[in-house]
Amino acid sequence: MRYALVTGGSRGLGRAICLRIARMGIPVIINYQSNEAAAEETLRLVEAEGGSAELARFDVRVKEEVEAALARWEAAHPDDYIAYLVNNAGIRRDNLLYMMPEEDWHDVLQITLDGFFYVTRCLLPRMMRRKHGGRIVNMASLSGLRGTPGQANYSAAKAALVGATKALALEVAARDVTVNAVAPGFIETDMTRDLPREELEKEVPMRRFGKPEEVAALVGFLLSDEAAYITGEVISINGGLYT
Repeated sequence: MRYALVTGGSRGLGRAICLRIARMGIPVIINYQSNEAAAEETLRLVEAEGGSAELARFDVRVKEEVEAALARWEAAHPDDYIAYLVNNAGIRRDNLLYMMPEEDWHDVLQITLDGFFYVTRCLLPRMMRRKHGGRIVNMASLSGLRGTPGQANYSAAKAALVGATKALALEVAARDVTVNAVAPGFIETDMTRDLPREELEKEVPMRRFGKPEEVAALVGFLLSDEAAYITGEVISINGGLYT
């Protein structure tokens, strides 16, 4: 059985992606760090639609937690493997650079980059050894492509993730593992709730924020067999805001 792991899968984009994957008939592992109630709700929603899911609590930026959690999962599923990985975990800690606390700089980079590194490094060997290979989708951002004032930390983290996506895609392509990134613009999630929405919608050519389900549909395609010849790409989904 091939499973999917979605980091930061309890809310927002992560929840929409978990639901999309489950609708594809793929059992999904919902990772979360602290919000157990939200994770349980995502699990309930998946199961209510007839999908299969389980929870995995660990902090993606802590190597020991990642390795222990994934080792436990593999021990409990000796005949299965995680063939689909969505590196979605991330946070915002916006501030002007000269006013930014060091912990806000490090937290944003560590969750995005260390999380990508530790989780992906754990799962890649089994993906590369299996006949069907694997699919990795990294959640980047518009901020990582063009930069956003007040988000030097977030922009740096997402831009670095784009570079890592392109490099890793070349490393594992011969083993039938694809690696792509999705770069959303303004999407209706908890992460954008504090933004001045009416002002920002005027900047978007489509005059609206995107929906989590629209991003999840793109992620689902990149995980599918139809996307088997797409790798090393960064696909924007931003309503024409940045092309």
